[in-house]
This record gives sequence, structure tokens and C-alpha cells, in this order.
Amino acid sequence: MTDHTLGTQVSDRDFRDILDATRDFVRSVVMPRELEIMNGNAVPDDIRDQAKKMGLFGYAIPQEWGGLGLNIAQDVEMALEFGYTTLALRSMFGTNNGIAGQVLVGFGTDDQKARWLEGIASGDVVASFALTEPGAGSNPAGLRTKAVRDSDGTWVITGRKQYITNAPTANLFIVFARTRPADADGPGIAVFLVPADAAGVEVGAKDAKMGQEGAWTSDVNLDEVRVGDDALIGGAVDVGYRAAMTSLARGRIHIAALSVGAAQRALDESVSYAAAATQGGTPIGGFQLVQAMIADMQTGVMAGRALVRDAARMWLTDEDRRIAPSTAKLFCTEMVGKVADLAVQVHGGAGYMRDVPVERIYRDVRLLRLYEGTSEIQRLIIGGGLVKAAQRRG
Repeated sequence: MTDHTLGTQVSDRDFRDILDATRDFVRSVVMPRELEIMNGNAVPDDIRDQAKKMGLFGYAIPQEWGGLGLNIAQDVEMALEFGYTTLALRSMFGTNNGIAGQVLVGFGTDDQKARWLEGIASGDVVASFALTEPGAGSNPAGLRTKAVRDSDGTWVITGRKQYITNAPTANLFIVFARTRPADADGPGIAVFLVPADAAGVEVGAKDAKMGQEGAWTSDVNLDEVRVGDDALIGGAVDVGYRAAMTSLARGRIHIAALSVGAAQRALDESVSYAAAATQGGTPIGGFQLVQAMIADMQTGVMAGRALVRDAARMWLTDEDRRIAPSTAKLFCTEMVGKVADLAVQVHGGAGYMRDVPVERIYRDVRLLRLYEGTSEIQRLIIGGGLVKAAQRRG
């Protein structure tokens, strides 16, 4: 099996150019405006436009559909850069490249790809992954949104989705709905392409969150939304659960890399502060307890970077597309929480001030342990998967 986004057309030299341009964009354009994004709870239009021109809305979409065609290993390197600044930047185009776009790339029909992917890759279409709902978060098996086939052959979708990333700006919702109770034939979950302007779609007000200002989420209510068979992803009702699980697993590697990028930024900020700030006339970086905190941060960052790169390699070779992504996601998202906490500690009182980067990082990264499956869900996937594998071997 090959990765649906395997970027064999992208040479190492071309990718290096893409990565260098991304790093320069993050550090010279976005980072100087982090406070503006945080205080305004929005990514400015000129930054959004520049991201579109760079192809960032479709960097993981195959080239045949107008994307850059980067594979998951290259995606990891990009995410390491995106994590270095406000996570609102990555969130702006994250669903296009990740859990929403990859459902279409991996499971859509040729007609569905032809209709939507070029717009997604260009950024003219914002695709949003509408899975989570009250009572069904990390485990899609608890899904309550229903899709019922009407007598005229159309599907009628009713339900409520919650915490949906990019919903306020979405043009297209990738909606997961139950078509029947789970049975021996499958979980009974289908995926539908629902335009945001379809009758019966109502997007709620932007959520007020702990962090990640500028990354918008909201509820999405679906009140007897009618779509045709051409909106059914893959043309089959039982594709949905597999699409969700595959997209989430791939997304876990991306989130792990994003976590490492954020941890690197927190570490760099802490080292710079420790080298310059003084206590009693002595730079605090000279104190052994401060050095110990920095050492723990560095160890976590290096371990996380190695782990997520290895997980991406195993995804590409099809060696492990289940346990490795969960392992990387679990370790890296937990690691960045610890690193962010240590970064605030190194900064002392300054680290608690709203205009200091590590304060924002501390709040931003807390969400990483929750979406794409909580840390608890990752532990169940890892532990249960290893035990089941041992039982199969007898």
C-alpha cells in the first residue's frame, strides 16, 4: 500500500525550497504578529493570502489536484515549522490538508475529487471535518447524527456537531452520520459532503476557548439537510468509519510533529531568557536548577522529534499505521505540555504575563492532548493493539 499523498514528484531539493520558504514565512511574517493574532482572535487577511499563494492550503493534496503533493514524512517537517508559532496559523489550513482533505483524497470517488480537491488545494474552499458531537468525541462509535434515505433517493441528515475546527469559515463539511445501528456488516457510519450553504445547515457562534486565539471552532447543526447519492463519500455507506479512523491516525502524526515544533519554540524562548535575565546580578542560566529544567526540555524535544519522524517512516512503508501514530501523538502531546510548563517556570513571573510567548504556548498546547483522540484513547489503542497482536500470534 502506498500513501495517498506520496509525493514522489517532489524532489529533495524542491522540498527543501518549500520547507525553507515555510520557515522564513513563519519566522519573518507570522511570529512578529503573534500578539496581533492573539488579541484580535483572527489571522489577518494578508497572512492568509500569502499562505494561499505559497500553496499551504494544499501542501498535502496530490499534485494532480493542484496541491504540492507532500507525503506524511514531509508533512512532519512542515508541521515542525508550523508549531513554532501561533497554532492559529496551522489551524487555518490544517483541515484542508489533514483530516478533512485526506478523507476525500483517500476515499472519495473520482467525481468527488474532481469537484472539490482543486478548490481545497488552492484555499478557495475551506473543508471542515464534522465528526465530534456531544457524546461522541474521540470514539466515533458513539455517533448520534443520523442520515436517513428518503423515498425519493436523497439522504436526510439530522444532528449536532460540536467543536468543529474552521466551521465559521467552512465552505464544505465532511459530515459523519449513522445510517443504521452497528451490525455484523459494519459500524453503519457514512460520510457525506455537505456544502456549508445547504438548506438546514446552521453554524453556531465562535467558541470562546482557553487558547489558540485565531483558530476558530463552533457547533454545526444539521436540520434535515438533504443531499444526493453523489454526496456519499466513496459511493458506499460503510466507508465512513474506516475513513474516519484512517484520517485520524494520519492526523495524529501531524499533531505530534506540531507538538514538537511548539516545544522547540518554548525551549528556545527559555534558553534565551535564561541567558539574559539576571537574579542578584547573575544570569539565571548559571543556576543549576534552571539548567536542569532546560535539560529536561531539550531531552523531550529531541525524543519527540525522533519518534514522530520514525512514525512517519512507518506510515509510508505501511509497517504500522495504527500503534505508531498513537504512540507519537501520546508522547509528543504530553511532552509539549511538560515543556510548556517548565518554560513558564524558567521565566518566573514574566512567564505568566499575557504578552510573553511562553504564556500563549502554555495555553495553546493544552488542546493538543484532546483532539485527534485524547491521550486516554491513545493509551487504549496502543495497549489494546499490542495485546491483540500477541494473542493473534498465539
